Amino acid sequence: MLTRDEKSPKQEVLSGDDGQFSFVNIAPGPFEITVASELFTTQKTPGILHPGETLVLPQIVFTLATEVTQVQVVVPRIEIAAEELKVEEQQRVFGVIPNFYVSYIPNAAPLASKQKFQLAWRTTIDPINFAITGVIAGVQQADNTFSGYGQGAQGYGKRYGASYADFVTGTFIGSAILPSLLRQDPRYFYKGTGSVRSRVLYALANSVICKGDNGHWQPNYSSILGSLAAGGVSNLYYPAQNRDGATLTVENTLIGIGESAATNLLQEFVIRKLTPNTPHSQTTTP
Repeated sequence: MLTRDEKSPKQEVLSGDDGQFSFVNIAPGPFEITVASELFTTQKTPGILHPGETLVLPQIVFTLATEVTQVQVVVPRIEIAAEELKVEEQQRVFGVIPNFYVSYIPNAAPLASKQKFQLAWRTTIDPINFAITGVIAGVQQADNTFSGYGQGAQGYGKRYGASYADFVTGTFIGSAILPSLLRQDPRYFYKGTGSVRSRVLYALANSVICKGDNGHWQPNYSSILGSLAAGGVSNLYYPAQNRDGATLTVENTLIGIGESAATNLLQEFVIRKLTPNTPHSQTTTP
C-alpha cells in the first residue's frame, strides 16, 4: 500500500509469488510503502520520488510476528481439596472435639476417594474419639445396656469394643466406602446466610440429602445405607439376647437421621462460633 499525504488516495497492489511489486503513474514527492503479510510483522518504508525517476526500493525483509499466548494456570481439584482438607482436620469444637466433617467453604472442591478414606481414618483414630467412646461405654454399663455383656471390667471392655466398632464401621461405610462408590460428599456444607427459617430447613434437609461430587444435591444414600449396613454388622458382636434383627437396625437408622438433623442445626447456629481455625478466622495472604 502506497500512501502520501492525507488528501491523496491510497494505492494498493498485490505482490507476485517472488515478492515483486510495482506502482505506476505516481506523482513526484514523498511517500510511504506499507507491506503486510500473514504471520509476519508489517513493514513500512518511506521514500521520495523525484520527477522522471524510476525508483527501485531496497529489499524489504519481514520478521515473524510475535504471537501473544494467554496461559491460564488451573490448579487440579484434588490439590485444592487437599488444602481445604488440611483446614478441616484442624477444626475442633472448643479447640478439642473433632469437627472434621464440616466445610465452611460453600463451593469446596469435591474429595477424591483416597481423601474420603483419609478423613475417615483421621476421625476414627483421633484420641478424643477414643475418650468419647469410653464415656459412652461407661454410661451403657451404668444403665446395664446390652446386659448380655455383663458387668465389671470385662463387661465394660466388651461395651467399649462394641461402641468403638459401631463408630468405625459407621464412619468408614457411611463416610468413605459408599461415598466413594456413589460419588457423594460425606461433609456438611455450612450455609451461614439467609433467614433463620431457610437455614433451619437447610439443616434439616441435609440429614437426608447431600452434595454429590458433581456439585449437585441428591438423596444421601451413603449415610442412610451406611447406617443400615453398620447396624447389620453390629449384630455380629452384640449379645444374642440384645439383638432385634432388622427392627433394631431400622430403628437405629431413623434415630441416626434424627441425630444428624439435630447436629446440623447445631452446626448451622452454634458450633462454628465455638470452633477455632475455621476459614473465616484465618488470615489470607495475597
